[in-house]
Amino acid sequence: MKNLRISLFIMLVSFLFAACGKKNEGLGSVGTPPTGLTLKAVVSTDGSGNVAFTATATNAVSYEFDFGNGSFQNSTNGTLTYKYPAEGTFTAKVTAKSSTGHTATKSLAVTISFATSGPTPTWSEEFNTDGAPNPAVWGYDLGAGGWGNNELEYYTDRSTNVIVSGGTLKINLKKEDYMGSAYTSARLKSDQKFAFKYGRLEIRAKLPAGGGTWPAIWMLGSNYATSPWPACGEIDIMEHVGNQLNKIFGTLHYPGHSGANGNGANTTISTATTEFHVYAVDWSATSIKISVDGTVFQTVANDSSLPFNQNFFIILNVAMGGNFGGAVDPAVTGGTMEIDYIRLYQ
Repeated sequence: MKNLRISLFIMLVSFLFAACGKKNEGLGSVGTPPTGLTLKAVVSTDGSGNVAFTATATNAVSYEFDFGNGSFQNSTNGTLTYKYPAEGTFTAKVTAKSSTGHTATKSLAVTISFATSGPTPTWSEEFNTDGAPNPAVWGYDLGAGGWGNNELEYYTDRSTNVIVSGGTLKINLKKEDYMGSAYTSARLKSDQKFAFKYGRLEIRAKLPAGGGTWPAIWMLGSNYATSPWPACGEIDIMEHVGNQLNKIFGTLHYPGHSGANGNGANTTISTATTEFHVYAVDWSATSIKISVDGTVFQTVANDSSLPFNQNFFIILNVAMGGNFGGAVDPAVTGGTMEIDYIRLYQ
């Protein structure tokens, strides 16, 4: 009888251990994972870089989007729109999460192009090759001297001041003691390398901020050596000064309209220093129109008496201070004008 009681006790203990084991086996697998995850991406055709993402999954309560370029966003309903800042092909991924912390992932490739449907450029600089700007197109103005405007910078061709990387040209203004100047920057020009007469020139750019900064995208008559400025003519497609944040200036200089007497106008672009915009000039034998994002804000009639009927070359620079740049904020240690592309249509 004693042995029977011992046997029953052993059986009971074994049963309890088995029951506990089965109960513990279920731990870690409690909950419902997301199922049926889908991911769709609709790329805008307007060249803006906007992509509308839609993710759906059963049992999902939140979605984390990885845009494939180091940026992430969360959504509770699985829908959002993200604006890619650069062209390229990116692997976008969404992670769906359930209320119990289970996840499911889905990926797809997204190709971004800022070109819109329309005519093909007759010439362009896309800045897709990392390194120094293309020497077949770009030369440099070097040194200091104020450049006729009492500017403060020293222009160099160093990679710290001018570089092509990540699909854009970057002209970097830096606060540093260099060759007797307090700032360095770069001034690129296509003089004796590329020039043109008439057409539509588009430049997609993002501008620096800060008191004293003075980025410019402009053109000069190729005959400046024999017809000194302003007789050679100057077309300022875009000028911006940090002391008048987000105000864009478009100006023509020619005899009777030199210096502060330029034939100019301005417009306000609220995101000029935080987003890319397309600055353009439409130039013909009868008119010169300057615009931002397709909106014309300055028009000047052209005729044979003006110097705007010959080849012009392109100049890109970031100045500091000077007659137009104005007072310099001592807290400004640098700034970058970033150019995505330059395209000519003729």
